Amino acid sequence: MEDGVRVEPLETPVGTRRSTIREYAESLVIAIVLALCIRSLVVQAFKIPSGSMLQTLQIGDHILVNKFIYGVRLPFTDVTLIPVRSPKRRDVIVFRFPKDESKDFIKRVVGIPGDTIQVRNKALYVNSELQEESYAIHDPHDAFPHSMPNRDNFGPVTVPADSYFVMGDNRDHSLDSRFWGFVDNTKIRGKAFLIYWSWDKEATWVRWDRIADIIQ
Repeated sequence: MEDGVRVEPLETPVGTRRSTIREYAESLVIAIVLALCIRSLVVQAFKIPSGSMLQTLQIGDHILVNKFIYGVRLPFTDVTLIPVRSPKRRDVIVFRFPKDESKDFIKRVVGIPGDTIQVRNKALYVNSELQEESYAIHDPHDAFPHSMPNRDNFGPVTVPADSYFVMGDNRDHSLDSRFWGFVDNTKIRGKAFLIYWSWDKEATWVRWDRIADIIQ
């Protein structure tokens, strides 16, 4: 005490500093765990690197994928804890590429378990019914015949249980189930539902008109 005034220490006690550091560390760990859980269980962002889904998805689109819609999975595994619903025809899904699971592919589901799939002269038939697909495009400069016969004429094949037949909307330029087979249900990451950002690298400009578009 000096003239009745209490003099406070200038330095924070060591114990208090350690407590503050511990609080920040705990908050950081909790934030990281929550972010990982959200990414693993709820929603995840992806970028479109190729034109296999034109015109639905453009190169440079950044999309969000709903990981909860097909069920709750044990984080970082392929084990489904709580099934929600199965993928439906026309769903746009992200999945691990069967030939290299370090890569993620995005395609459209055209065949579910039990469906018979056939492509005749580029036209898709499901259970012998011609499919009306407003989103599918073909290259007018790439006509028959083609050096990759599976592309324009394929099947018929029946989709096995717990598997899906997928194709890119850009039918003449898509590496899909016609060439490497079916997608196992356990390898599906989720359903693409929203474009949250889109960047045209060639023109170096933002595609403002695509931002917040629902993926259909």
